[in-house]
Amino acid sequence: MTKKNYEIKTACPQCGCSAVSHLTAEEIRKKFGDVPNVEMECGACMMKYSTPMETACPEWDKECKMKKEG
Repeated sequence: MTKKNYEIKTACPQCGCSAVSHLTAEEIRKKFGDVPNVEMECGACMMKYSTPMETACPEWDKECKMKKEG
């Protein structure tokens, strides 16, 4: 059985570079924890920014995996 991957998409508010990650539920919990906003760092301009999890990964937010399994 394969683990479900969630797509996390963000865009830097300063330069507009986008980032896409495909992570399992466990990887999301380990990397971001149980928070409503994810902290990101742009690979191009190195700006640190925060974005709501519901925007970055609507499917994860909808399923509330963090609340059920975390």
